[in-house]
Amino acid sequence: MEKIKVLIVDDSAFMRKLIADFLSEDSRITVIGAARNGEDGIQKIKKLQPDVVTLDVEMPVLDGLQALKRIMAENPVPVIMLSSTTKAGADNTIQAIQMGAIDFIGKPSGSISLDLYKVKQELVEKVIFASEVKLKTILNIPSDAKSTINLDSSYSNIELIRRENVSLKPFFQSQWNKHTEKLILIGTSTGGPRALQQVLSKLPKDINAAILIVQHMPPNFTKSLANRLDSLSSIKVKEAADGELIQKGVAYIAPGGFHFKVKAIGKNIAVQLDQSKPVNGHRPSVDVLFQSVSLVQDYAKIVVIMTGMGSDGTNGLVELVQSSEIKAIAESQKTSIVFGMPKAAIATKYIDEIQNVEKIAQTIMKYV
Repeated sequence: MEKIKVLIVDDSAFMRKLIADFLSEDSRITVIGAARNGEDGIQKIKKLQPDVVTLDVEMPVLDGLQALKRIMAENPVPVIMLSSTTKAGADNTIQAIQMGAIDFIGKPSGSISLDLYKVKQELVEKVIFASEVKLKTILNIPSDAKSTINLDSSYSNIELIRRENVSLKPFFQSQWNKHTEKLILIGTSTGGPRALQQVLSKLPKDINAAILIVQHMPPNFTKSLANRLDSLSSIKVKEAADGELIQKGVAYIAPGGFHFKVKAIGKNIAVQLDQSKPVNGHRPSVDVLFQSVSLVQDYAKIVVIMTGMGSDGTNGLVELVQSSEIKAIAESQKTSIVFGMPKAAIATKYIDEIQNVEKIAQTIMKYV
């Protein structure tokens, strides 16, 4: 099997050596070069044609954001950002992901992290997954294929579903009640910040429901994500706070490092955050949110599962179906950076529609 060719771009010689050593320990990866700043990195990408680039955010001459913009315009390639966990680093990282970076690694202790070994396995895994992402998906190039697969799909779309060994919810499921109060639940992981921007920025300010979101992300980054999305959306987007009552027209994002649960208080619903053990390797976990909401009565739930590795959200989806009136939407393979979470959800046969990301907001509003 051909090895994954990686170029490392970092202004610290120590960090370049450390990252190269970590990646080279995996037999599937070969480090083909290193660059000391963004300008140097752009030239080496053109010359060496790597499969994946690791790109530091803070560098002289040309920083990570400026370099990423040029990479996506001149020589598109999957990029993993390496960032400090400061507020400025988190803000820049969120911006980088929305500009086209696949994912990021938070440096444990700043620009020169002697303890980078703490995220070694995460780095290796993300490089391997990044190598499998199609450039068309990174650049969001539209396809001629239909953007929706629903219960009235054409024969060709049904054949696509069969080939992927998945099905859609049968017609005999419970009828949707448009007059019931609604909750919108969204779960996503790798590629999620860009997908969330596509969805939340298209929802109207007066939407008659609250939106509860789990995006797999470490502490210190979710607040930057919420602030960024808030600035781009008509609805209010915020990091969820323990004990607050949820309100319609507001999107609440689980804070990194905390599970996001809810509790009914009379006719209101309050946020509950805790640091109980990770589920599916994640805290926050989509399953935890979905399972918590499944206990809330008198609401119909609109469930959205978007791009991400693994199957987080699938078990929670099943519990929601068993206890609630729901409509479930999965992001299509065509627009997912990683199709793992949507594919696992589709395999349950409880998904009503498979949509390209740019159509998800419209589909949510149809059910609201």
